[in-house]
Amino acid sequence: MAELLSDGRIDAALTGLPGWRRTGDSLARTIESPSFPEAIELVRKVAEAAEAANHHPDIDIRWRKVTYTLSTHSAGGLTQLDLDLAARIDALAR
Repeated sequence: MAELLSDGRIDAALTGLPGWRRTGDSLARTIESPSFPEAIELVRKVAEAAEAANHHPDIDIRWRKVTYTLSTHSAGGLTQLDLDLAARIDALAR
């Protein structure tokens, strides 16, 4: 099982993950795309990355705005898996 991160480690990591915010035991970011098809294409790319990492975000699609929420449910909070996937989502969104 993945190890839970300390509050200090999470806060430090968030300085390098602009747009991400902590909400309890999760990290969340909303990304707005220029069009609905582009938003869905990003979701597709994130789905592929998540499947490859065997770590899956909660995804809420609202037209061109998509919110990704990350948490390691099996560990009961935030782990390095969440930070890694957040960074991967940022790279895909660029």
